[in-house]
Amino acid sequence: MPTISVNRDELYNALEKTYTEEEFDELCFEYGIELDEVTSEREQIEKEQGESKAENASDAVIYKIDIPANRYDLLCIEGLVQAFNVFLRKSPAPNYRIVQPAKGKKFKMIVKEPTKLIRPFCVAAILRNVTFTQESYNSFIDLQDKLHQNIGRKRSLVSIGTHDLDRIEGPFTYDAKSPEDIKFIALNQNKERTAPELMEMYSKDSHLRFYLPIIRDSPVYPVIYDKNNVVLSMPPIINGDHSKIKLSTTNVFIEITATDLTKVKVTLDTIVTMFSSYCKDQFAVEPVDVEYYNGNKMETPKLKYRQEVVYADDLNKKIGINVSADGIADLLTKMYLKSEVVDQSTGKILVTIPPTRSDVIHACDIIEDCAIAYGFDNIEFTLPRSMTIGGQQLSMKLSERLRVELAAAGFTEALTFSLCSYDDVGKKMRQVGGDSETRAVRIANPATQEFQVVRTSLLPGLLKTVASNRKMPLPMKLFEVQEVVLKDSDAETGAKNQRMLAAVNYNKTPGFEVIHGLLDRVMQILEIKCATIDHKLKSEGYYIRATSDASYFPGRCAEIMYRETSIGKLGVLHPEVLTNFDLVCPAAALEINLEIFYH
Repeated sequence: MPTISVNRDELYNALEKTYTEEEFDELCFEYGIELDEVTSEREQIEKEQGESKAENASDAVIYKIDIPANRYDLLCIEGLVQAFNVFLRKSPAPNYRIVQPAKGKKFKMIVKEPTKLIRPFCVAAILRNVTFTQESYNSFIDLQDKLHQNIGRKRSLVSIGTHDLDRIEGPFTYDAKSPEDIKFIALNQNKERTAPELMEMYSKDSHLRFYLPIIRDSPVYPVIYDKNNVVLSMPPIINGDHSKIKLSTTNVFIEITATDLTKVKVTLDTIVTMFSSYCKDQFAVEPVDVEYYNGNKMETPKLKYRQEVVYADDLNKKIGINVSADGIADLLTKMYLKSEVVDQSTGKILVTIPPTRSDVIHACDIIEDCAIAYGFDNIEFTLPRSMTIGGQQLSMKLSERLRVELAAAGFTEALTFSLCSYDDVGKKMRQVGGDSETRAVRIANPATQEFQVVRTSLLPGLLKTVASNRKMPLPMKLFEVQEVVLKDSDAETGAKNQRMLAAVNYNKTPGFEVIHGLLDRVMQILEIKCATIDHKLKSEGYYIRATSDASYFPGRCAEIMYRETSIGKLGVLHPEVLTNFDLVCPAAALEINLEIFYH
């Protein structure tokens, strides 16, 4: 959840009202945000750097406010003031408009084909006749940084550049060039440098060095320049010094490059809607034509208003209130969602969603805003229609009981990866073409060779754990109770989860008797009698019988039978299996399917 810092006095001046700290805290709560901390610049510096560094710092009170991560329109004081004024019914929601240029010819951004190799999308807009103060200028810069960190994921998805339009000439070009071919004077520098020189210089910069890896290894770097080949920016790293924004700037050119078209449109809409309030023609934005190399064209920004239909009965039922359709429309209008009742008989409400509210995706978001406007603390407590008590699943209850008993038996629990390599369940376990290999669910685009399939057995993970701890004293006794995944054509998803218990005894001798004893203890805990002693119990009890399995030593493998059904195997692992996992001592292993005990 992002936190914004706003000057208390500036905020109160903009709201045209002074609040006590408690009153403002209550206002924030009512709107669904939170006053997190009350501090000052001096206090912050003293806390972070010590008293000596805070001598000249301001004592002005700063409010730190927690904002929902999807409310990009509240990341600056301008958006916060607009939202509060609408919520308090001091003013209606602004009407954001696209206004064509006075001369009739729009600026153009031309996107070249090489950009598809690194950051394929670009949008732009113009704010005309802007009047900046020091406070609004600082807020303008701060909003860009907040958007970079939030929706832009530290500039990896979205990167914003703002420029003084009066110092550059269109049409503008967005291209991707070899780093050696990019040369310009970077922001607040006085020397022209190539892109590699800039990357080297900023590798020591405490702020910009974190963004360098985004493009460092690319054969081409993105660059935006104007009609006269003046470089505006090298996104996502740095802007050019020639077109930098100053307090005296009146016409602002905004360009945003991205790897995600939806996010770049949301970012542009957020910036222009927040700061068009400082334009001479308030809330008016001049569009820019963006032309792509493949012939696609679009005008940005769109500032699109869209409409959704909700019903009063549905909202009342989901929230647990009883408000008329007109009342609900009024509540939604308070939340920046202009609403009107179009059919009183059915309670049909038409909700208009402005370009600032990109967080409203579904009717559920509208219902949430209605609940916020009504006040969560005003909703009456009611008992649920059905009284139920939660309980632990049988699979988890059984697993936890067995874990305690296995640990008491001297075994150490391991927690291994759910994904493994194809060889782990196949070749290394001597199961090439076997059930474990053919029933493995494969990962479509594995990040590494270690994570190619979902495990079909717990034993490979345990053996890799033993291999990673070979320096530990012997014996090494490990167990794991977890799920494996197997292909299943009868399952809805084509695969099923199966809870298994596996154990390994690694010592100078295999210790088959140790594993056999562990099996007997597990069955004793489950209150299942041994049918080996009394053959009459075969239909209800368990027993083991000789079998063969490629993973186990010939003649040293047994099948575990329960109610005449095979539920697993135990035995001495084959020397080749041990060698495949870089183990030098013999080992005995056990693996049981636990599903049958609680289904």
